[in-house]
Amino acid sequence: MNDSTNKTAGVRVRFAPSPTGYLHVGGARTALFNWLFARRHRGVMILRIEDTDAERNKPELVQGIIDGLKWLGVDWDEGPFYQSQRTELYRAAAKKCVANGNAFLCYCPADKYAGGDYAEPDQPGRDEEPKGGGPRRLTRCTCRDGKPSTPGAKPAIRFKVPIGGTTKITDAVFGESEFSNDEIEDFVLLRSGKGDEEFGQSMYQLGVVVDDIDMRVTHVIRGADHISNTPKQVLLYLALGATPPVFAHVPLILGADKSRLSKRHGATDVNMYRAEGFLPEAFRNFLALLGWSPGGDEEFIRTKDLIAKFSLEGVSRTNAVFDRPKLEWFNTQYLQRLAIEDLLPEVENELKRSGLWKPEWAAGAAPGPDGRDHAWFARTVDLLRPRIRLLPDFSTWARAFFSDEFMRDPAAKEKFWKDPKVPELLAKLAEALGNLKEWNHDACDHATRAVAEAGGVKAGLLINATRVAIVGQAVAPPLFDTMVVLGRQRVVRRLYDAVAAVAKA
Repeated sequence: MNDSTNKTAGVRVRFAPSPTGYLHVGGARTALFNWLFARRHRGVMILRIEDTDAERNKPELVQGIIDGLKWLGVDWDEGPFYQSQRTELYRAAAKKCVANGNAFLCYCPADKYAGGDYAEPDQPGRDEEPKGGGPRRLTRCTCRDGKPSTPGAKPAIRFKVPIGGTTKITDAVFGESEFSNDEIEDFVLLRSGKGDEEFGQSMYQLGVVVDDIDMRVTHVIRGADHISNTPKQVLLYLALGATPPVFAHVPLILGADKSRLSKRHGATDVNMYRAEGFLPEAFRNFLALLGWSPGGDEEFIRTKDLIAKFSLEGVSRTNAVFDRPKLEWFNTQYLQRLAIEDLLPEVENELKRSGLWKPEWAAGAAPGPDGRDHAWFARTVDLLRPRIRLLPDFSTWARAFFSDEFMRDPAAKEKFWKDPKVPELLAKLAEALGNLKEWNHDACDHATRAVAEAGGVKAGLLINATRVAIVGQAVAPPLFDTMVVLGRQRVVRRLYDAVAAVAKA
């Protein structure tokens, strides 16, 4: 279904996670789709925390969800709202359904219902698969006809699903579908009360519908695993005198083995990708293309363009596959193609996290005692980024560019310092570089090759040995560009330090 055929004026969407776990990749993708749709139509994004499961909810999980959304760049206009604070609203709605004949008091013992919502075998509400196929058969309890099964017990409130007929739903992704009412159980709205309580906890179906009505949600964009909930919710909307929103169920995300994405496929918590050092915009781009396409073969899509292009008609009905190598490809593309000023804040945050950041590298700050400033920082990051995969690379193998405290890779030393001429060559190069009149790429190049020629060795031997000496790695950006950004004083000092290190070995 095309967005243009839907009522998109005054769009209001919501992301409603349950704090019984982390912000899963699938949940993050749902949040992103809602956010893109809202921003595309200049609508409202609502954050609602569905925290009615008191036994499983944890405050730290709420904060983890919020932190994950903030890192992803999915902001909200209203909320967060907490269902645990809206109990009276749900109770009033359930009682309204009883009063208008769309719900009933159910006195059946709670232990007859699995999870309080589905009956045990041969009990009211139980789905039964008939032998030989055909539609499922439901046994309705006598309570719905005003005949309490257990007089004197505290009742729950159940929705009275119509007998016969069908409930139709229209989905912006999957189209129209029809559900037989005779296959929908009389689902619980409120559990029975405990102690002095008249009624207990609101169940999922009621809370969702009441909140969506109260918050004036126009479009419900969520995972395809919720399709089975939709006919129940449509019945509830109608019972409460409300028009159902536009539903749009997005495909599931699978692992490489085509099973549902889980921990065994690797990280599924969005915050773990943040910790690994992925760029949030790269992750957004990758996530948006899991189950949605703008049309054509375009893949590198900046966020502003994702907003401009996003539509529900581009959402696939086919499940998406989470491809870790593809995510890494997106990250390297963003590292290499972002305007340098867009990348610098991310690198700054990484250097702060690792304790390497110097305030003089900030924009507008005065240069440090060694002359390094924001312009130097930008040049250095630009030099490094073609070889960076994840943000922590800046503070690990590239540490020597930002700190004089770094380790030289033992394998690199063994390979490139084994020639007995290396100490003498490094010392002569330090002297030659110290005497240069100008400090630039060509001057460093000429001096290095001249020292190698005078020493009777190939330039490559000295170049490799020097690289290990000044940055500690066998693989790094081009040597003479590296020398320029490190500066004469630092390079010369590190060469003499290397000579001493070889002598001690």
